[in-house]
Amino acid sequence: MIPTRFLWWLVAVLTLALGVLGVVVPGLPTTPFVILAAFAASRGSPRLHAWLRRHRLFGPIVASWQQDGGIPRKAKWASTVAMAACAGVLFAVLAPLWMPATGTAVMGVVSLWIWSRPEPPISRPPA
Repeated sequence: MIPTRFLWWLVAVLTLALGVLGVVVPGLPTTPFVILAAFAASRGSPRLHAWLRRHRLFGPIVASWQQDGGIPRKAKWASTVAMAACAGVLFAVLAPLWMPATGTAVMGVVSLWIWSRPEPPISRPPA
């Protein structure tokens, strides 16, 4: 039987890898994967969780989510622009209209959810 802690660590590593890919691959979101990685790491690897909280790029996203359930405005705009670009690519490449329409609708719902999250305060004490 595989220990639960190992499974949480594995989820953390896999979702972090997807989040890192999202930094360079248009359409692949970074923020949700990093947040999920931090959640899983907090249960499976305190060391990885601490690293994520201290990370220059991911740390503010994780800290904001864990403290307020918030997403920084810059991350909201980045995800919205990336999803809009992907929607454009979907409509340009895929032939049957229902395919890009479905993908765009899903991205629209995700974008609405992201924008419904609070934004972190401008300045906050270090966590």
